[in-house]
Amino acid sequence: MFSRISFVDKLFFVDHLRTMTHASLSLVESLSILSKETRSKKFKAIIAEISHDVEEGNQLSAVLAKYPRVFPPIYVKMVESGEVSGKLDESLTQVVIQMKKTHALLSSIRGAMMYPAVVVTAMIGVGVLMTTVILPKLLEIFDEFDAELPLATRILIAVTKFMSNPVNLAIVLMALILGLVLFISGLKKNLQFRRLIHTVNLHLPIAGHVVKQINLARFSLTLSSLLKSTIPIIDAVEITAGTCTNLLYQEALRATAKDMKSGTPMSEILARYPKLFSPMVTEMVMVGERAGEVDRLLVELSEFYNEEVDKTMKNFTTIIEPVLIVLLGLVVGGVAVAVIMPMYSLVQNF
Repeated sequence: MFSRISFVDKLFFVDHLRTMTHASLSLVESLSILSKETRSKKFKAIIAEISHDVEEGNQLSAVLAKYPRVFPPIYVKMVESGEVSGKLDESLTQVVIQMKKTHALLSSIRGAMMYPAVVVTAMIGVGVLMTTVILPKLLEIFDEFDAELPLATRILIAVTKFMSNPVNLAIVLMALILGLVLFISGLKKNLQFRRLIHTVNLHLPIAGHVVKQINLARFSLTLSSLLKSTIPIIDAVEITAGTCTNLLYQEALRATAKDMKSGTPMSEILARYPKLFSPMVTEMVMVGERAGEVDRLLVELSEFYNEEVDKTMKNFTTIIEPVLIVLLGLVVGGVAVAVIMPMYSLVQNF
């Protein structure tokens, strides 16, 4: 019901709540003001409910936890730590910083994926248009050929005839949609299938490196923010696991949190997963543990990986563009050869 609240509305809420609590306004007063300022009707209703529950004596973190789709566990825990330490405004400041950095990371990824998505969509659209409208009329002339057509031309004619039939086109589209639905459903419901896909993602050329960078950026950024909010490190690692996008990172961090309960240092446990956590990560965590400054070194790691992701995403279009051009050239060249070859043979016979 409340899953479509925009990031801007949520950031506005947290940032202004931080400002008002820092100015010594009570939570109830602050929430009442925010409910009037918020434009989103859905979010306005949530804030009104939060204000009502807080006025009845409930902790803000406990109330926010009722809306996990709006306020993820990481933010709830950071608010809870601020309530316990009596420094709610400082915790809200950390939440704002975390939200802005996470949004910047996601924006960088989405921006880089926009170009290839548009190009691929255009290629598919042109391909469907060619095989359903243009090529059927062009290939009619080959019906009058007495000689045997080249293999490439016969394949093109067969594909064109199949795709120009509305029933066949509808079947192909339905099969693609069904395949996509089953794939997404398998990722959500089948743990083994999801693990397989996420393992493959980590080993893809170029993309696999990007996936690792994104997960390491999320890991270091989230964990550093949680530790700055004085959340116990074991709880912080457990929460951080849920923010990683790759299942292998999630499982590794949950196992890390479990093993840390027996007193094993985090750096030693992370070193057991060399394919997920680079030596730089484990070494910096180890140095932080020895110096008692894990959060500071994780901040440096998060800045490094955020910059790396940003650089990679900016260069992504440069990397993917030649691949798309080659792919488009092969398709266009194949069609051109299939159309020209029989015409060339016909001219030679004359």
